[in-house]
Amino acid sequence: MKKIEMYGLETIAIVKEGDDIAKLIVEAATREDIGIQEGDIIVIAQTIISRSEGRIVDLNDIKPSPFAEILAKETGKDPRLVEVILRESKGIVRMGGHHLIMETHHGFVCANSGVDRSNVPGKETVSLLPLDPDASAKKIRDEIKKLTGKDVAVIISDTFGRPLREGAVGVAIGVAGIDPLYDMRGKKDLFGYELRTTMIAIADELASAAELLMGETDEGIPVVIVRGFKYPKGEYSIKKLLRPVEKDLFR
Repeated sequence: MKKIEMYGLETIAIVKEGDDIAKLIVEAATREDIGIQEGDIIVIAQTIISRSEGRIVDLNDIKPSPFAEILAKETGKDPRLVEVILRESKGIVRMGGHHLIMETHHGFVCANSGVDRSNVPGKETVSLLPLDPDASAKKIRDEIKKLTGKDVAVIISDTFGRPLREGAVGVAIGVAGIDPLYDMRGKKDLFGYELRTTMIAIADELASAAELLMGETDEGIPVVIVRGFKYPKGEYSIKKLLRPVEKDLFR
């Protein structure tokens, strides 16, 4: 029987700047009688990484630029928020209505440069994406191995909208110990035909599956352990999932 199991860690307290995420995960997994096993995939919500790394901004400390003021009027957004969005971006990809679709310094194309008001304390605070999500994932993976002796993979996830479909889904923004893209080109399908273009974004699929347990409200599940999925191991970057501009048909 083939099966994949997912366990949401429910006893991780509100994360603060400087907290050791790996230690919190191992302690919660032990406390909840789940443990950490060889080959587990640890999916972690971006918000707790950002809080632990101090990637929280108080909008009261932000002075909007003239350009941010103009965009704020056009989009109906807080000009201080627009200023933060601009600082976190390489450029504007699309604008329309209340929407600002940006390319971040990491190369992600997403709403508001990933700047988020949800799941952070205070009405005037926002969270920013980690500076280097791959490095954050690797640090946590290495520390979990030190604490448990188990070799695991780590995925840092966030919730992104999609340009051609309604609704948001979980996506991977950082990885460690797992190839985020399963290249099936050259393999045969059920009828013996060679696959020529098929590549599966397994890191995104795992992040989206974990999102079903994490939720977006008050459920308080920032970490999900995925068990039983055989994944390609190795040292990779989330950049493998980023489509080059010259191959992007929508820009």
